This record gives sequence, structure tokens and C-alpha cells, in this order.
Amino acid sequence: MNGELSRVLGQIPSGIFLLTSGYDGKRSGVLVHWVQQCSTNPPMVIVAMAKGLPVEPLIRDSRAFALCRIAEDDRLLLRKFAQSPNAGDDPFETLPTIEGPSGSPILKRAVAYLDCELVRHIDLETDHALYVGKVQQGGVLNEGRPAMYMRDSGLVA
Repeated sequence: MNGELSRVLGQIPSGIFLLTSGYDGKRSGVLVHWVQQCSTNPPMVIVAMAKGLPVEPLIRDSRAFALCRIAEDDRLLLRKFAQSPNAGDDPFETLPTIEGPSGSPILKRAVAYLDCELVRHIDLETDHALYVGKVQQGGVLNEGRPAMYMRDSGLVA
């Protein structure tokens, strides 16, 4: 990809979410930047996530995931999930969570959350896969300004 095209694509703002899933006593999560509502009736979202992450088999087996909206000033979560946890590790051991109806962990410190049933997994011939979720439940948990991300400037606000 040429530099100008990369710059233009990088200027598309996106939110920072923690995608979580849990199955059979295992939990994992990863920061994702590409989340978009794709339907209103029923409410659905689509997430682009890098392939090969430990959360993938949990999403596959549970057929569910949650999205936790991160506050812009929550440096702890941004640091803790900057790297994907190792397979088998529970990154939520020291973080207060509630369990969503899907069984996915939801961070109590998140600004808001969406708990989703997986309705489609699209394996693209790229470094990312798409996950389409039907929103089963959601809500605002805390006041705060959601974190945003832009690749071009390196901004994580």
C-alpha cells in the first residue's frame, strides 16, 4: 500500500473496544479498533479482528462475544491489553467483571458494553477476520469519554 493511501485510511477514526469471550471456564480479551453497527433491526455489529488470537476459539465455541467500550483516560486497560494475553491465561483475574448473558466477561470499569450472539464469522484472505454479532444486551456502566484511535497520527485518546 502506498504512503498516501495508508495515510488516508489511517485518518478514519475508530473507537477502542475490548472484545471479550468466555467458554468452559476460560476467558480472554483483546483490544479491537474496527467496530461498526451494521443493522438496526435486529441490532447488529461487525468487528474486524486480527487472526490467530487466543480469544478466537472461545468465540467459535461459545458462539458469542462482548464489546466493552474503554474510557479515554483508562490507561490501565489500554496497557494491559496492548498485547494479546497468552492462550490459557485469564487477563481478568485482577479486574472486576460481570458475566453477560452470553457468558462473556464484561468489565465493570467500561464506559458501556454490548453482549452479542455470533451470527457470522467471515474468514477473509487477509490478516483480519470479520465477526458479526447480534446484540442481545447492552448498557452504559460508567460516565466517561470513549477512547478513540487514529493510525495516521498515532493518536490514542
